[in-house]
Amino acid sequence: MPKHEKNDVMLMRRWTLTPDATMGSSVRAKGILQEIQARLPAISKKTISLEGVDLVLVMPTDERSAFNAAVSVVTQTLDDAQFLPVIPREIQDILGMKTSERHRWLADGRLPSAGTRTVRLAGRARQITFHVFEPSVVDELLNRGAVDEWRVEDAEARAEKRNATYQAKLARPSKKSKRSKKADSGTNDPASGLPDWEDFDADGLLH
Repeated sequence: MPKHEKNDVMLMRRWTLTPDATMGSSVRAKGILQEIQARLPAISKKTISLEGVDLVLVMPTDERSAFNAAVSVVTQTLDDAQFLPVIPREIQDILGMKTSERHRWLADGRLPSAGTRTVRLAGRARQITFHVFEPSVVDELLNRGAVDEWRVEDAEARAEKRNATYQAKLARPSKKSKRSKKADSGTNDPASGLPDWEDFDADGLLH
């Protein structure tokens, strides 16, 4: 058989990602693929791809040793998949939150961090550090609709703040009112600002 025909026969293995692993998120599914690729040798990184919720590994038949090694890596990673930390873009997709909401809820403690992770950007010297999240915590937040609760709480807090600001504004006399009171005080009380007026008035020297 000619060599090119022999290479047309490929080694292939397919795995289906479970809902426990992806939490229903295509972004999380892609993250699992990237985790697998990070664990594979450079020469094998492009041999695995994501098709929907299926991971597909394909190699030429003459690379059986590398194929078997890759199968082992994929299988081990998938065994750990449901325990892999959830990264920012994944939690935003899973819980349906905005970046600004993630930052706010992380800062006020409602969104608990499981620590930080530092990675080097592909092809760059710069590193970035970001918070990661415990899968079990994310799952619990998803099941109880925490994001909807937090949005209601935030809306109520904003309304209370606006009301407090408005009430404070009402209680504060305007500059015009202050000037008016000062003018009235000077007209109606000829003793204003005069020393010892109270004693003078008590002695009845004007009567």
